[in-house]
Amino acid sequence: MRSTSAPRIRFSLTIAAAFLLAGCDPVVNVAGANFPSWLFCAICGVVLTAVIRPLFVMTRLENYLWPLPIVYSSLTILLGCIVWLVFFNRI
Repeated sequence: MRSTSAPRIRFSLTIAAAFLLAGCDPVVNVAGANFPSWLFCAICGVVLTAVIRPLFVMTRLENYLWPLPIVYSSLTILLGCIVWLVFFNRI
């Protein structure tokens, strides 16, 4: 017979870790409002992707990028991670 308390304990520890680790996120102050750094990086990733897309169209490179939603969402994530590494990496 299996114990049902082990999954409950694991779930409780996961929820507690999520709440405790949320305070470790760097915060960006924009006009007096505090935003988490991941939100700043996500917005930067979207903006940089919107800036890069016309370059793909002008160089006719977009014709070779066949699943466009996957390509542009991956590019957004990549650029957001690069922004995080450049501005928020504490190594």
